[in-house]
Amino acid sequence: MAAAVSTPFSIPMLMILFITLVYQAYAQIPQPTDRETTYVFYLQDITRGPNATVAAVAGIKGRNWNFNTFGSVFVVDDPVTMGPSPGSTMVGRAQGLLVVSSRDGAYVNVVLSIVFNSWQFNGSTLELQGINRQNDNVRTVSVVSGSGQFRFARGYATLQTVAYDPPTARSTVRFTITLRT
Repeated sequence: MAAAVSTPFSIPMLMILFITLVYQAYAQIPQPTDRETTYVFYLQDITRGPNATVAAVAGIKGRNWNFNTFGSVFVVDDPVTMGPSPGSTMVGRAQGLLVVSSRDGAYVNVVLSIVFNSWQFNGSTLELQGINRQNDNVRTVSVVSGSGQFRFARGYATLQTVAYDPPTARSTVRFTITLRT
């Protein structure tokens, strides 16, 4: 009589492994209950003068602290509005840090909280983070979290400078935020 050949996996074990792999693959596919919502807001940025909303707070000793100098750190407290005009309805503030993180000054690490203090999202926040290539026309950062009505938010935001006035150091940045819920 021939000796039984032992195999490292039995048929039931292979079935369990197969079912687990199928389940994992299915879990990675966006489900029909996921829906995307897009919001458009505008940041009103002022980098100089008594009403500046962006300020350099740290940098490498002996170097100018500006938006093109590696190691420069800025704090931000920009009004967030519904439209591109600085006088349009304010819905909150974008507060956080900008860090020039590449030696050539081309990239800025962005960490921003959009704090809604009026409109339908009063008291809620969106948390944005990512690398911003300063000279690109359209930049993208991640929406990594949120609070209130945006709890567990995930998605991305595209940033596009739609207006810049060098004499007043004012710029308007359109934030198109796409969330999956």
